[in-house]
Amino acid sequence: MGFDITRMRNIGISAHIDSGKTTLSERILFYSNKIHAIHEVRGKDGVGATMDHMELERERGITIQSAATQVEWKDHTINLIDTPGHVDFTIEVERSLRVLDGAVLVLCAVGGVQSQSITVDRQLKRYHVPRIAFINKCDRTGANPFKVSMQLREKLGLNAVMIQIPIGLEDKLEGLVDLVSMKAVYFDGDQGEEIRYAEIPSHLVPDAEKYREELLDAVSMFSDELAELYLSGGDIPEELVRTAIRRGTLEEKFVPVMVGSAYKNKGVQSLLDGVNHYLPNPVEVKNYALDLDRGEERKELSADGKSPVVALGFKLEDGQYGQLTYVRIYQGSLKKGGELVNTRSRKKFKVGRLVRMHADNMEDINEGSPGDIVALFGIDCASGDTFCGGGLNYAMSSMFVPEPVISLAIDPKDKKSADQMAKALNRFTKEDPTFQTYVDPESNQTIVRGMGELHLDVYIERMKREYNCEVETGMPQVAYREAITARADFNYTHKKQTGGSGQYGRVSGYMEPWPEGDYEFVDMIKGASIPSEFIPSCDKGFKEALKKGSLIGFPIVNIRCVINDGQSHPVDSSDIAFQLAAIGAFREAYGKAKPCILEPIMKVSVEGPTEFQGNIFASINQRRGIISASTEDGTFSRVEAEVPLSEMFGYSTVLRSLTQGKAEFTMEFEKYGKVPQSISEALIRDYMEKRKKEAGR
Repeated sequence: MGFDITRMRNIGISAHIDSGKTTLSERILFYSNKIHAIHEVRGKDGVGATMDHMELERERGITIQSAATQVEWKDHTINLIDTPGHVDFTIEVERSLRVLDGAVLVLCAVGGVQSQSITVDRQLKRYHVPRIAFINKCDRTGANPFKVSMQLREKLGLNAVMIQIPIGLEDKLEGLVDLVSMKAVYFDGDQGEEIRYAEIPSHLVPDAEKYREELLDAVSMFSDELAELYLSGGDIPEELVRTAIRRGTLEEKFVPVMVGSAYKNKGVQSLLDGVNHYLPNPVEVKNYALDLDRGEERKELSADGKSPVVALGFKLEDGQYGQLTYVRIYQGSLKKGGELVNTRSRKKFKVGRLVRMHADNMEDINEGSPGDIVALFGIDCASGDTFCGGGLNYAMSSMFVPEPVISLAIDPKDKKSADQMAKALNRFTKEDPTFQTYVDPESNQTIVRGMGELHLDVYIERMKREYNCEVETGMPQVAYREAITARADFNYTHKKQTGGSGQYGRVSGYMEPWPEGDYEFVDMIKGASIPSEFIPSCDKGFKEALKKGSLIGFPIVNIRCVINDGQSHPVDSSDIAFQLAAIGAFREAYGKAKPCILEPIMKVSVEGPTEFQGNIFASINQRRGIISASTEDGTFSRVEAEVPLSEMFGYSTVLRSLTQGKAEFTMEFEKYGKVPQSISEALIRDYMEKRKKEAGR
């Protein structure tokens, strides 16, 4: 018997921070016999959860990288990806959702729908990923799964219906009632491994009947046969209910809600059954690629092992054996020794070692089938590249990569660290598209950019640990600019007489503000008072003078230089003479043209619960921000504003503390704006002091 693709599931576990995703993954590995002992996230046994294999993850008790593993459950193969919940690691969630067919949205029975659940839900909707909701932590004080189920409807607008209800809550949680089979399910044994089915306890029968009624009412939409039986009051077979739930889930019009407590080992096995019953197999999900030879025409891929291979490299990792590329196969079979083409770089390569990952352990395999998630070794590629075989030139639509919002200057402490830093940055930028680095030409510092302060912290910490590289982080620097606000005339003669031929050139004209662009040069010379071969020299000279303004030494923008007269000398005039004349003329007029300092203004958008809107407004006003719009959508509101970049440092930390961590913001560059007088004076003073120090050396 060959491999049956309909018995495969690619699922992700995504949720808000601290909803118990990693604890749940740990239980899933245990019950499917992948591991033989359960470890906790903040493990007392010093081992830490299997899926959090980075030391940093174990210390902070958070998930940073999505880990992939494969388990077997009741003749089904499940590829499981545990994703981070922190907003700073958004890209890890994005890249995982891109390759998943279904997801388990984990919610805390006490916390309910939190801001990150809203973000994750938005991502699931963007990639059309069907989902099951699992309300975890039903053993905690204050647990109320019924309330959380309502929040799924109100806050996320999902058609969420409970298909299980808990038997007891908080410390009295004993098991659950399955509303599809109308049986009570208990999890006995030390680790809940023995599943026992029984009659529903008599005091719960009325509740169970009420919720089953709701369930049947909701799923009768997806099956005419079920609707008829429901209306005529006949017996409804279990299979029929399952098929209807599955159909609704796959159409993204229904979300089955399951309950349990991963920590107390209750409800995990029935969740795995739910994954098999209700989430799609790779054949049931439509995947499209863009045909690059036919103007990016959309082509549907078939989950067929005989077709040419199309696979997507969705994540890179630098392991102890070199670069590991996680690949999701969409079409065809990936064989060891086969030849593939990277459609972005047009490079051919042979598949050397093919492995299946289990967190950070691996097993070698010879072939990966459609729908499979495998890993390749030693391939030169970037995150999001498509690999094709059989002469196809397709690209999978790439994942959405948000722009970085924060930057920091980093300096290595010594020569050894400098080499290690270059290695680390090269690797991290390849692995994570939201982590970027460049050398600032103005200050010659290495600048790193990322999604938030936690994001950059983690990378700087990883440099220390994984590369033994000590770096000092500086204050991020803002790229200011200078400009003029008035017209000023110039008439400058450059004369230099030494033995032999000298240098001579006179340039006359004016400069004025030019808001349309950075710089324009206008030649209005009549009657060749400056010979035409020296006109470009004047332009060159002005361009040189623009590089550094006299106020704070930053480049000058929005200026137009016009020359209308001049004079040359038959012997002493030269290219360099007119360049120097133009620089002199520029400097003479610049002081008279009322120069000012400009700063980058960012377009900031803050999203969070409406109850914190006042705090958000106040935090923007304190930062010289101008609020341009604010919209409310139920319990959620969004504030748009224009804020100077120099005021935005440390904002993510401030925003989190003002809104109990429930708001998030994005920012992008919008324009340059004039700096207020008081700040401008302080900047000029600092610049003068710095120059004095340098001159005194």
